[in-house]
Amino acid sequence: MEVNPPKQEHLLALKVMRLTKPTLFTNIPVTCEEKDLPGDLFNQLMRDDPSTVNGAEILMLGEMLTLPQNFGNIFLGETFSSYISVHNDSNQVVKDILVKADLQTSSQRLNLSASNAAVAELKPDCCIDDVIHHEVKEIGTHILVCAVSYTTQGGEKMYFRKFFKFQVLKPLDVKTKFYNAESDLNSVTDEVFLEAQIQNITTSPMFMEKVSLEPSIMYNVAELNSVNQAGECVTTFGSRAYLQPMDTRQYLYCLKPKKEFAEKAGIIKGVTVIGKLDIVWKTNLGERGRLQTSQLQRMAPGYGDVRLSLEAIPDTVNLEEPFHITCKITNCSERTMDLVLEMCNTSSIHWCGISGRQLGKLHPSSSLCLALTLLSSVQGLQVCF
Repeated sequence: MEVNPPKQEHLLALKVMRLTKPTLFTNIPVTCEEKDLPGDLFNQLMRDDPSTVNGAEILMLGEMLTLPQNFGNIFLGETFSSYISVHNDSNQVVKDILVKADLQTSSQRLNLSASNAAVAELKPDCCIDDVIHHEVKEIGTHILVCAVSYTTQGGEKMYFRKFFKFQVLKPLDVKTKFYNAESDLNSVTDEVFLEAQIQNITTSPMFMEKVSLEPSIMYNVAELNSVNQAGECVTTFGSRAYLQPMDTRQYLYCLKPKKEFAEKAGIIKGVTVIGKLDIVWKTNLGERGRLQTSQLQRMAPGYGDVRLSLEAIPDTVNLEEPFHITCKITNCSERTMDLVLEMCNTSSIHWCGISGRQLGKLHPSSSLCLALTLLSSVQGLQVCF
């Protein structure tokens, strides 16, 4: 929407046009069967229509392109491009022409002009052209402010502005979920799974070019959105990575703390920064958009002062025969602990060893591996702890 101040007579004219890709021309095919009254009349008219595809006249899409008829929608992450032209409509030569283009958002004012130098003179029926580009990084109301100043032949300084208001819309709805996985027998510490749900909330399909997770310095990431088939990496979404309007796609990532952080349990306690999602897409005729989320944060599971995990345990054991397990005790606190091992039997599991023995001191962020022996007196699935 264009909002301009009261009209004033000027020697120069300012024209602003948004630059966007054209669209495929569409028509409404009208046809009938040959036995109907019009006969072959409608079909012949469609064959003579230059906008239809030869041999496929009943298709709505034609071979021609249509220039944009209105300002259209602008979405967050896209590049806003505009053509600015200042034309001398008078029969005079004007001097010291300065064209300035600013973009006003809700939080800042950006200068988009390629050059801030004034043009020495502009002859009649000549023009000054400029193309501006800006990657949109905020949603909401934007105002393009175009200002022109010049000097007439009589030495009078003239100045006028035009305002062009437009809305920047949100193209995607991104939701994230975190899942904590306990350590397996070979890993150093817990894994974190991130599920990202991305929904296309525009009115046109999107080609999802890239959806990746850029981890923080504490984590390594592995994408779980492809499978290996016959030695080739194939995406789980198929060969066509299109996202239709209002459709949602789920992406999965596995994060593991780096070794230098995993060995220090206190570092990854509490709230930790996981990383940010980088999303790149293309719309009709290849218009590109890109979004990066803010840093994703996850609340690490609370283990208290001491964490106990199983490092090794057999899948099956024989009834009333001793078996061995390996436990790992980690001091998650900031103080040194003096540990004592107390063994408590259950109705089905019995400990073999000395209860109440001293394990020694365990310093902060340190771990202790402990081999223990148990005995099962009941068949079936049992719980040790």
